[in-house]
This record gives sequence, C-alpha cells and structure tokens, in this order.
Amino acid sequence: MTDFGESRRAFLKRLGWAAGGLAVGGAGLDVAGERFWVQVTHPRIVVPGLPAAFEGLRICHLTDVHHGPWLSLKHVRKVVELALRQEPDVFVITGDLSHKHSRYVLPVWDAMTPLEAPLGVWSVMGNHDWWHGIGPSRRGAEAAGIRMLDNRATALERGGERLWLAGVGDLWEDEQDLTGALAQTPADEPAILLTHNPDYADEMKDARVKLMLAGHSHGGQICPPFMGPLKVPNKMKYAAGLVQTGVSQIYISRGIGMAILPFRMNCRPELPVFELVGA
Repeated sequence: MTDFGESRRAFLKRLGWAAGGLAVGGAGLDVAGERFWVQVTHPRIVVPGLPAAFEGLRICHLTDVHHGPWLSLKHVRKVVELALRQEPDVFVITGDLSHKHSRYVLPVWDAMTPLEAPLGVWSVMGNHDWWHGIGPSRRGAEAAGIRMLDNRATALERGGERLWLAGVGDLWEDEQDLTGALAQTPADEPAILLTHNPDYADEMKDARVKLMLAGHSHGGQICPPFMGPLKVPNKMKYAAGLVQTGVSQIYISRGIGMAILPFRMNCRPELPVFELVGA
C-alpha cells in the first residue's frame, strides 16, 4: 500500500498545479481508490398505487458485484456487512456476482449467506452468472437462502396488503416471460420488477409494474469530469439513476464491481437503499 501511495503522489507532482493538471489529477485520485469506496445512496421513489402498509418500505439493492481477480472476497464480505447495517425490509440482487471464471461463483454466493431481512432476499441472474455457470450460480443462491425470481413473482405481505415483487431472465442469455411471471397478479395491485439489463425497460409494457430495478451498466464505470460515461454495455439513456419510461420508471444502480477495466473513474460503486412512498 505504501508503494501505491508513493506512486500516486509522484504522479500528481508530475502533473503540476495548472488548472488542467488539477482536473487530470483529480481523475487520477479517483482511479487510485474509488473502486473500493462504496457509496450508500438513499433514493426516495414515488410508487403509484403503493399500498398504505408499504409506505416507507426500504429496499437494499446489490448488483454487479463481479467477485474475481479485481475484487476480493474480503471486500465482498465488507459490502455485505455494509448492506446489513442498512437494516432494510427486503434485499434484492440483480445479477453478475462473479467475474472472469467459474471458480468465483460458489464463494461469492456463499458470501451472500448473512443477508436476511423481514421480507426476504430475492434475486435474478445476470449475463455473467450465465457465462460462468448458471447451474452453480443457482445452486449457490439456493445454498445462501436467496430465492430466485427469474420469470417468477412473489407477493410481499404486510399489514394485510400485498406488493408484488417479480423478475425476468437476463436480456442477453435468458428469456423474459413477464406475462407468465405476473399471471397471478391482479390488475389493481402494483409490482416491482427486477431485471439485470435495464434495456428491458423498452420492452416492458405492463402497467402493473410501477418500478424496475436494474444494474449491468456500472454507471459507465469510466466517467471523466464534465463528460459523463464514455460507454455503457446498454443504451446510454439507462446509464444510471432513476429514468422515466413510457409506462413505468427504472432505477439503474452503478453496482459494486468492475468489468473490462479494473478501475473506476468519477463513478463510485453504489449500494442503493430505496424508500418507497405513495403518489
């Protein structure tokens, strides 16, 4: 760690103190340590038709952990501890827990085992979960006590009222059967939908879905100052944050880990803890 700190200081010294140098130097600092600097965000989201019993519901959202050569299991466990300290009503996970190799699949799901909440821990799979072994990914989730919602739905119950939580399969590697998932959901009861890839929001036309939660984009991961994300693995309009769609709204988390490049710039890892309120 000492060598790393010294090289960073030397880099900043070489840049000088000109205005342009300061901007680049700030980016350099972000690259140096930002990938481990998880930001807990607290989006307050209006959900039309939210049952009164679910007013103030808190949902903690983990996504794109990407445990592998660039993100250790020790760090994953720290993120899980941070998530538990938020004390949400429900945990949701939207995929891509492993990175690069199948050997990372079972350990990262095992690291999720401590997660528990009054209304459960629910997940859908992402493209990396498929690429590194969907069978082990599913077995790992089951062993960790995490219930899968790929093309399924469940009714969360509180105070004699219901809020539906549903999921669809990954947009790149699986099928998306929202009609089947919501087959038991009454027309007048709202649903929240988990999808790994936010591009599914353009295909989602069901008015029962009042909010979608996604990951996949990493927020762009590399976001130079004054420029925003250079590239995302989906449509740029779904880079990060809350986006209104034709029939609903979707929140895209920046996620925890990294892909393509082993660093982040001006794009901190994110652990959203949503508070839902009625319209």
